[in-house]
Amino acid sequence: MANKKNGKNKAKEPKRLSCLKLKLLEGTALKNKEKQKKKGRTAIFVKNWHLEYEYELKCLQIELMKLQKHMLSTGSRMLMIFEGRDAAGKGGTIKRITANLNPRNTRVVALNKPNETETSQWYFQRYTPHLPSAGEMVLFDRSWYNRAMVEPVMGFCSDEQNKRFLKDVPMLEEMLVKDGIHLFKFYFSVSKDVQKERFDSRKEDPLKQYKLSPVDNLAQKYWNEYSVRKFQMLSETNRTMSPWTIVRSDVKKTARINCIKHILSNMDYEDKRSAKDLLCDPEIIVSGIDELQHMQKNIMNPKKLHG
Repeated sequence: MANKKNGKNKAKEPKRLSCLKLKLLEGTALKNKEKQKKKGRTAIFVKNWHLEYEYELKCLQIELMKLQKHMLSTGSRMLMIFEGRDAAGKGGTIKRITANLNPRNTRVVALNKPNETETSQWYFQRYTPHLPSAGEMVLFDRSWYNRAMVEPVMGFCSDEQNKRFLKDVPMLEEMLVKDGIHLFKFYFSVSKDVQKERFDSRKEDPLKQYKLSPVDNLAQKYWNEYSVRKFQMLSETNRTMSPWTIVRSDVKKTARINCIKHILSNMDYEDKRSAKDLLCDPEIIVSGIDELQHMQKNIMNPKKLHG
């Protein structure tokens, strides 16, 4: 009893990890916003805009659950393609979209590099088994568009293979849309400076180092080459039935919110929020046509190009 009075049996504080930049788990700030000061609690200050982000994200995630319920009842199918430069924020957005959805009807597809057998097959063959069935929502974290940007820049495919892909993929996507699949193609656009900051963060944070790869290390070096391939990809594959949607992702939180709003605003489901609530920021969500016009105007001045 004497030990307890002297405080000797108090739980020891966990050892601090000075190498980590610790962040609150998303949703924690909003959950504890109304908590009162009392023994055993520590006050932590967060920015008001972060609370607003968490609140809006939660509301949109509820809308995604309504959408999934509607898809299950109607047998709808949805395919979302997430492309963009390394560290553009694709994975973080996918994580927020799928966070509260039923995993039985939601699949994230992130394929490794093709093996020896897959390289001998029809290029699209390794992707087609992952297409959605009735009631399913499938998200490709990188997709067949590897052959439009990463592979030609890094020398993983021939020029002929790249050109053939750009001619074939619009026909494939047209078939998918005509068959009733709701197709979304997102290109996450990050600036060169922000990409470098994110790469540096990955090097310093042991919890993010798994994200680094040899290809990532060359992303800055081949920045202009990727820009040329992006322009070529948009020119050849931005079609009326399968358009590209550009997401400006220098600020991850606004990119996530606006990407989800774009999905919801283009789908019909029961008890949907008003169009005003799902209105996207035109500075964040840009059509493929507008991006092409921007690139055509600045193609000879790479510093003015978005990522």
